Amino acid sequence: MLETLKKAYHDNPNRAMAVGLGALVVTPVLIPLLKPVAKTTVKMGVILYEKTKGTLAETGEVIADIIAEAKSEVIAEQAEKQVLRATSSPEIQATEQSLS
Repeated sequence: MLETLKKAYHDNPNRAMAVGLGALVVTPVLIPLLKPVAKTTVKMGVILYEKTKGTLAETGEVIADIIAEAKSEVIAEQAEKQVLRATSSPEIQATEQSLS
């Protein structure tokens, strides 16, 4: 970038100085105009961040609930199998053991 500016100055120094002076004159006018735009952009970024953070927290809670439900179902199924084994006849237990 610096090389490009040097080349532009060497090719046409009057033009380069005019652009520099124009920037000095226009900058104080543009800053007050661009400040609200920049502020609004930052504000929208903060709002989007907060919404995303909330959505991710809700998603984490839903996933935690699903995992807890799945674990409780697995535990209930294992308990049911143990009850069935304890109450089943010796022939059925022998068959189950031979299949395992």
